[in-house]
Amino acid sequence: MEAKTPKLGRPSRLSREQIVDAALGCDLRTVTMRDIAERLGVSHSALYRWVGNRDELLDLVSEVVIECILPTADPTADTWREWLSDLAWRMHDQFLAAPGYAAHVAMPHRHNRHAFGQLRDRVVSTFKLAGVSDDMAKQSWHIFGLGIVQWLGAQQMGHDIGPDAPRFDLFLDVLLRGLPAQEPSP
Repeated sequence: MEAKTPKLGRPSRLSREQIVDAALGCDLRTVTMRDIAERLGVSHSALYRWVGNRDELLDLVSEVVIECILPTADPTADTWREWLSDLAWRMHDQFLAAPGYAAHVAMPHRHNRHAFGQLRDRVVSTFKLAGVSDDMAKQSWHIFGLGIVQWLGAQQMGHDIGPDAPRFDLFLDVLLRGLPAQEPSP
């Protein structure tokens, strides 16, 4: 979802980057349009010219976060696992750096179709490089995506899994060793 282009008139005091920066400084689980307008020092109507509601605001944040985490280099048949590991660590760092973002993404809701579609497409293509069918690549995406997002969401929400909670590096290692998904043996 692209940010709206402000209407003609006075030069805009807002930009996509300013709005996202303001949002990333708030807890995204509870942020309101009023919070963002106050942080930016603008009226609600000025903000609404860029984003129509809270869902559009969170979509805009997701676009920027996904742009930041996608590696620029393409994986190969020899580097697909390293590429996914790099992506997972980027997700770890970016999702946890934004207060409430990992928790928001981990909750069931409508995700930004464009941003998460880009992420899904890149990961599915990467699993295809590992030599699996389209169906198994899509299944592997769901396993990878859900696994990473749920781990990060639980971490950010402060779920106490006890003193033996898995470290992200160990979790990721086990996850990637089990992927790509394969059809079970009969």
